[in-house]
Amino acid sequence: MALDSKIPKGPLADKWTNHKNNINLVNPANKRLIDVIVVGTGLAGGSAAATLAELGYNVKAFCFQDSPRRAHSIAAQGGINAAKNYQGDGDSDYRLFYDTVKGGDYRSREANVYRLAEVSANIIDQCVAQGVPFAREYGGLLDNRSFGGVLVSRTFYAKGQTGQQLLLGAYSAMNRQIGRGKIKMYNRHEMLDVVVVDGKARGIIARNLVTGEIERHSAHAVVLGTGGYGNVFFLSTNAMGSNVTAAWKAHKRGAYFANPCYTQIHPTCIPVSGDHQSKLTLMSESLRNDGRIWVPKHMEDVKAIREGKLKPTEIAEENRDYYLERRYPAFGNLVPRDVASRAAKERCDAGYGVNKTGEAVYLDFASAIQRYGKEQAHVKGLNENDAALVKELGQEVIKNKYGNLFQMYEKIVDQNPYETPMMIYPAVHYTMGGIWVDYNLMTTVPGLYAIGEANFSDHGANRLGASALMQGLADGYFVLPYTIGDYLSNDIRTGPISTESPEFEEAEKNVRNRIESLINNNGTHSVDYFHKKLGKIMWNKVGMSRNAKGLSEAIEEIAALREEFWKDVKVPGEAEEFNEELAKAGRVADFLELGELFAKDALQRNESCGGHYREESVEESGEQKGEAKRDDENFKYVAAWEYKGEPKDAVLHKENLVFENIELKQRSYK
Repeated sequence: MALDSKIPKGPLADKWTNHKNNINLVNPANKRLIDVIVVGTGLAGGSAAATLAELGYNVKAFCFQDSPRRAHSIAAQGGINAAKNYQGDGDSDYRLFYDTVKGGDYRSREANVYRLAEVSANIIDQCVAQGVPFAREYGGLLDNRSFGGVLVSRTFYAKGQTGQQLLLGAYSAMNRQIGRGKIKMYNRHEMLDVVVVDGKARGIIARNLVTGEIERHSAHAVVLGTGGYGNVFFLSTNAMGSNVTAAWKAHKRGAYFANPCYTQIHPTCIPVSGDHQSKLTLMSESLRNDGRIWVPKHMEDVKAIREGKLKPTEIAEENRDYYLERRYPAFGNLVPRDVASRAAKERCDAGYGVNKTGEAVYLDFASAIQRYGKEQAHVKGLNENDAALVKELGQEVIKNKYGNLFQMYEKIVDQNPYETPMMIYPAVHYTMGGIWVDYNLMTTVPGLYAIGEANFSDHGANRLGASALMQGLADGYFVLPYTIGDYLSNDIRTGPISTESPEFEEAEKNVRNRIESLINNNGTHSVDYFHKKLGKIMWNKVGMSRNAKGLSEAIEEIAALREEFWKDVKVPGEAEEFNEELAKAGRVADFLELGELFAKDALQRNESCGGHYREESVEESGEQKGEAKRDDENFKYVAAWEYKGEPKDAVLHKENLVFENIELKQRSYK
């Protein structure tokens, strides 16, 4: 199948407007005749379900949580980007577009990213109208932060709980439609297969997680807003329930899976404390606005800190290495996530890590507390030389900006970050890869759409901070509701889709057989035993840096682990009951397949770009020595994989990326 991205013709700035003017529409009376299934109720799925129902479609929404409010989007902390230019610092649609393409290391589609920038301002207006309590400046305008990889302030925020507040906005919009009867909500339901009838996605098979019942649900189109696959690493910042199952089932039904190796390692996470952990906690990137990242300059200081003989606050300024400010003076602590993560790893690998495992660096707010404290003392006409007063006033400012994040850190680490620097280390966070979609957000299966983190479309090889919320809401509120109509306009005479067809029967049978084989396996090891083993292979050989030898080994090891899983996994309980181990087993089985394709994708992409760092592809000399080296001549494409059985048999299709508006050059943040 040829990969047709369906990018509209014409100038970049006019593409989306012209496309909307020329696509087919469904009139309001006919929308009442059309059913749409939306799987996932985070920012992408929730906003899409609410908007489609508002337009008049009959929506069935599914989430595996007990409430849509518990979707993982709730965990996003730092903010959401939009090119409003409230600061007057030179921001524009083009600048947001440029920063996003550059931040993604020139591995995303120009047309998609420009559209994202174009609709970003609408998102803020929509959310303000819904009552989202964005932070405001003294004059009443919405406040902005800076995030990594940009030289302007464009990130709108609500303290350190932006995702939660935005999700409550989408959830309230959904609830209104549930009340009207336009959305039928299925909580505690997990999608286990897509049903394809006559080449079109016409429904799903879902499992009621409370009763274990297998259900058939039909519709004229299916939309997946099911998030990313970071939990393939076992330890990640994702909620423990986050999984790849819906996307992977779509892949096995014909949807190409694009760029699985593009995974973001977030630089500011609370370090791993031991084997007992089941997930990691993120400290928002917004903290890098005011926190300075450093390690001691001298090895004797590192040793003394690890042994508990020296406190970080006792190390003099001249004996600290603010390595991001040293290496990247133009952007300093606000370099993109991939650059910051690799720099932290490099310092820790060199032996300068500051915790007992040697895998942590400091994120220090002392300078910001001083700066803000002096400013506040000046504003209030108080003594700027009173150290205790300045500290108190500065801490109050930091508390207002980041209070809940500091509170969370103290609860987990039992250290007060107002008094001593936070310890952070990179961890798996977001996945830029996902289901391949065209400009209309449709997959290679007609009638099957993927939105938000579930698709691959907007971030290239590295996502800039605060762009996940932007993409999720752009897709759900302002893109999919237009583009899905173009497809559904052909279904106004189709009538309801029957679930009594051979295709539904076959899909349900497959789901039941797989559940039976897991329940009846009677092995000796738990699901987590295999998930942890997979995570260690992924982190050690497909993690922050990759090489051909490690990737080849990972492919073989994951295939062997998958075989062992199906022979020796033990799933207690019954199929027809609430059984979280059974649900988890199905998800880990899918991770064991995705993990191999992930490593295969990383092996074939013999270049370094964004979050994908190949040790064989590094700048050897000059100002950029040691930095990632892209290979535009051979790898300027999207790698879209077609399912052919075992992951080793997957077939690669390439969507060549064309850059007409941005000059390709090696990224520099120096």
